[in-house]
Amino acid sequence: MLRVGIADDHPITRTALRCYLDEQEGMRVVAEAASGREAIDLVRTQALDVLLLDLDMPGQSGIDALTMIRAKAEHVAVLILSGYPEHQYAVPLIRNGASGYLNKSCEPGEIVSAIRRVAQGARYITPAVAELLATQVITPSPGGLHEQLSARELQVFLKLAQGCSAGEVAAELSLSAKTVSTYRARLMRKLEARSNSDLTYYALKHRLLD
Repeated sequence: MLRVGIADDHPITRTALRCYLDEQEGMRVVAEAASGREAIDLVRTQALDVLLLDLDMPGQSGIDALTMIRAKAEHVAVLILSGYPEHQYAVPLIRNGASGYLNKSCEPGEIVSAIRRVAQGARYITPAVAELLATQVITPSPGGLHEQLSARELQVFLKLAQGCSAGEVAAELSLSAKTVSTYRARLMRKLEARSNSDLTYYALKHRLLD
């Protein structure tokens, strides 16, 4: 019996996933979490094979939780199930230890297939993610400076590129304003930008914004 945990801040999403997954043969949802902090506690206290992890959650994001989970519970496969499209976060998160990345627009059956695969210790790579990986390995773009960013840096970058102020980013990601300013300065250096407008232009140029 595959033991699955769900970490998502929307009760309706958790309920729908639990009902669907519990109907699958050899699979059972044994625990739920509504924040990144709860997800970390969950893998410490529950015997899990796979954790379905959302990215946008209050308190501590799924990005932060992934890092801690990989450090504290290496045996648990972490499958990202996010509303963000693959081209924004899939590659850095897989590099940071995620076993796979699915967009929430995927078919329910694909979630089941992905859970079964990552539970066996394999990665679940969708065609979209495979293309992103192949593009970076086979034909690396000289302008792809964002590929050097960590998952957290990318998250802050996209918020700023969307027009959020440093204060708004701090509030949304549960960071201090000083920490966001530090990330912003780092992004400016890495992306060779001089203003938030430059960040927006870069994101649009590389099709990182929807």
